Amino acid sequence: MAVSANRLELLQIADAVAREKQIDRQIVLEAMEDAIQKAARSRYGQETEVRAEINPKSGEIRLSRLLQVVDEVDNVAIQIATEEARRKNPAAQPGDWIAETLPPFDFGRIAAQSAKQVIVQKVREAERDRQFDEYKDRVGEIVSGLVKRVEYGNVIVDLGRGEAIIRRDELIPREMFRNGDRVRAYLFDVRREQRGPQIFLSRTHPQFMAKLFGQEVPEIYDGIVEIKAVARDPGSRAKIAVVSRDSSIDPVGACVGMRGSRVQAVVAELQGEKVDIIPWNPDIATFVVNALAPAEVAKVVLDEDRERIEVVVPDPQLSLAIGRRGQNVRLASQLTGWDIDILTEQEESERRQAEFEVRTKLFMAALDVDEVVGQLLTSEGFRSVEEVAYVDLSDLASIEGFDEETAQELQRRALDNIAKVEAEHDAKRKQLGVADDLREVEGITTAMMVKLGENDVKSLEDFAGCVPDDIVGWSERKDGQTVKHSGFLDGFDLSKDEAEAMIMQARVKAGWIEAPEPAEADSEPAEA
Repeated sequence: MAVSANRLELLQIADAVAREKQIDRQIVLEAMEDAIQKAARSRYGQETEVRAEINPKSGEIRLSRLLQVVDEVDNVAIQIATEEARRKNPAAQPGDWIAETLPPFDFGRIAAQSAKQVIVQKVREAERDRQFDEYKDRVGEIVSGLVKRVEYGNVIVDLGRGEAIIRRDELIPREMFRNGDRVRAYLFDVRREQRGPQIFLSRTHPQFMAKLFGQEVPEIYDGIVEIKAVARDPGSRAKIAVVSRDSSIDPVGACVGMRGSRVQAVVAELQGEKVDIIPWNPDIATFVVNALAPAEVAKVVLDEDRERIEVVVPDPQLSLAIGRRGQNVRLASQLTGWDIDILTEQEESERRQAEFEVRTKLFMAALDVDEVVGQLLTSEGFRSVEEVAYVDLSDLASIEGFDEETAQELQRRALDNIAKVEAEHDAKRKQLGVADDLREVEGITTAMMVKLGENDVKSLEDFAGCVPDDIVGWSERKDGQTVKHSGFLDGFDLSKDEAEAMIMQARVKAGWIEAPEPAEADSEPAEA
């Protein structure tokens, strides 16, 4: 049977729309079927269950009305009696559906307009779904496109099969784009929104530089050299830490390239941003020293609990280590994930001297000794009165100038001082109204109870309701800087794990939870 011109034209339109919008032809045909169904309902009644089918090969349109088989007909538009249905299909049963062929009809102007709107809407939705599905799997890649327009500093980029935006704060400072310029950027997010999928690009994202190196350096692309961390001050300076899986390949040299060709290609794309390529090291102290290059480091002191590192540099190297407006130390901190404090050798010496004097005065006041004895105890490494009180007597007696009698007297005075301070703390604890039951928690001292009382934690239940961050404080990063929030027991040298264990003890004693069962022995004791 020959295909009529109208039918052939219908299929040609479906093919053209599918090609133009880059969507499946079947989706366009389904949209046309929905449009015809809507037009048919306006002709036969909105409550009528109309089905339209378009033959994908011939273009023939078949219209049918669905009627439900029932014993008693309430609505002739959607129901048919069982007896009448069995004349059409002897096997019909109540609850079944019967399809009744409808004659073709001419679309009116209003019906045609309505059908057009349905097709446009369905095709637009299919196009949006296609865009979202295509680009959501490309998050984390570098994409290239042409600048379509610039609106209020935001750059709209035509990617060919979609439209993306580079917001003003995601552009490298001082770079300008005009219509028609080709631009490369990092695709970092795709979101479904009311107006369709929104594709967000960035040229300031740290991973943009990492991906550029992946394109320029074959060893990174092959996985031989790995980028461990990236820190950027967009448009000004950046640091990138690399490590090689092959001992015969120098990771820094591979990224620099012959006469700097590889790194220069990345620098050109980043508008002249200076890039420091740093060898990564699992030892954090070595890594921090590398990250602070080109400054020389004399000494580092780690505080692993707080992820803080103190770096001592020679006096002439201070400005180089800090960098212009703190840029060098800020990037090194972002790269390593640790807070970095920079001190000169002179500052460290002055601080050590100040600490020495403070501890000396502490011993002089607490033990009622002269300055020489206080200095001797400090220089031997004693940091508190408790250490003097509970250290082995022979260790004290072995200090030059001390004998056993002197050591015993010092320990007696230390114990007396501890008892006096304890009594003062206990009096203050009672004054604050801190309950005695807090002593049941292992690890809590009277001095801690005073601090807790000052922070309105006055009972076992109050302490059980705390979280570790309340006790030891917490840190959060804002604008590349780490902000430290104080806890109730700051200064007592408690770790987060110790605080958590104490809180769990309090919850058990308060009856909030059951005590965890002790681990069973791996094996039964052997019989004699």
